[in-house]
Amino acid sequence: MANKAEKWDHNAAGKFYVDQQCIDCDLCRETAPNFFTRHDDGGHSYVFKQPSTQEEIDQCMEALEGCPVEAIGSDGDQ
Repeated sequence: MANKAEKWDHNAAGKFYVDQQCIDCDLCRETAPNFFTRHDDGGHSYVFKQPSTQEEIDQCMEALEGCPVEAIGSDGDQ
């Protein structure tokens, strides 16, 4: 389970975030490319844009559920 206290600082403010457990597997970026991107210097993903529609939220939830190391959280600050 993702930990808010360990989320990357460059995540966009909002519900979804990626924490420091990320192994840069690319699954979230493939599943929801409009919301997740790669931090090239750090070698990990982060949320660069928060979803606003239910369809977009569903894409982010699919990425969260598929994350092999549970590095994506949905309990971030609104």
